Amino acid sequence: MDLFSDKRFLSIIHSYERTLAKTLALLLAVVIGLATFELLLQSGIKFTQWQTDWFNGDLIKLLDRLLLIFIALEVLQNVMAYLRDQVVQIELVLLTALTAVARKVIVLPPGTESKAPLMAGFGLIVVGLATAYWLIRKAGQGANRSLETDPHGSSQ
Repeated sequence: MDLFSDKRFLSIIHSYERTLAKTLALLLAVVIGLATFELLLQSGIKFTQWQTDWFNGDLIKLLDRLLLIFIALEVLQNVMAYLRDQVVQIELVLLTALTAVARKVIVLPPGTESKAPLMAGFGLIVVGLATAYWLIRKAGQGANRSLETDPHGSSQ
């Protein structure tokens, strides 16, 4: 069998993709575990220090790290969905992007609201991602409705 026949070549590339995705998922899982352990450890230390001023930026730092771990978990879910279904689930990717933008907005330092171009940029990103998500959901609902009315896809 020819090594560079289309079928064989695609099979090799597919195996490589899956191996790479599994390796990245494993690495991401380890990083998430270590980040969670570090967050718990640092938070525990902060809780035992009664001098910690949560309103002097420590609470924002905690939220930032917590949301970053949630985003990493969402990315891991994206990789796992790819491994399971063999397709990139665009809805998950868009939700992860929305979460990342929300994290950025939540942890903006005080005074950033006076930077109009930055705030307008965040607004445009949110509207764009939300619109894309809505369109994808709407297209999925339309496809599901057409399958419910005619499961064979034939027009009568």
